[in-house]
Amino acid sequence: MRNHDLEFLKRFSMVIGLLALITLGLIFLAAWLHTRIPAEVSPTAALRTGQRIAPAGAVYAGSTGAAAQAAAQAAALAKAASQVAYGGTTDGKVIYDNLCTACHTTGVGLAPTLDHSHWDARIAQGKETLYKHAIEGYTGPDGGIMPPKGGNPALTEAQMHATVDWMIGNLK
Repeated sequence: MRNHDLEFLKRFSMVIGLLALITLGLIFLAAWLHTRIPAEVSPTAALRTGQRIAPAGAVYAGSTGAAAQAAAQAAALAKAASQVAYGGTTDGKVIYDNLCTACHTTGVGLAPTLDHSHWDARIAQGKETLYKHAIEGYTGPDGGIMPPKGGNPALTEAQMHATVDWMIGNLK
C-alpha cells in the first residue's frame, strides 16, 4: 500500500470512530431525556382535575336557555313515548324474537336462558317482581344486567308483561 492510502484509512477510521461516538452520545442523551419526561396523566386524574376547575354555574340565554332545553327534552321524551315498538303487538314471541334473543339465548350479561334452572328462583319471587325488573331494569347480585325494557324504551308495559309471560310459558 502506498502512503496516501494509509493516510486515507487513518482519517476514514477516525471519521467512523467519531461518528460512532456521536451516535452513542445521542443514544445516551435520548435515554436520559426519556427519563425526564413526566408519565402520562391517567384519565381519572384528568377527569378529577376537570371537575375541580369547572365553572360553578352557567348562563343560558336565547335559544340555548334552560327553558328551551327543558322543552326539547320533554319533546324527545314525548316522541319516544309516542312510538310503540313492533307495531304495538302484545305477542310475546314476536318481541322476544326481535329483541330478547340476543341475550336470553346465549346468556350474554349473565342473562338467564330459557330453562328452569335459571328461572325457578326468579319465578318464586313473583310475576310482579319479574315485570318490575323487565320494565325498570335490574342488576343482579351475580352481576347480571337487565337494561330497562330490554334496551328498547319504545316498548309499553303491556308489551313487557306479554314478553315476560311468554318467556315463563316457554321454559324448557
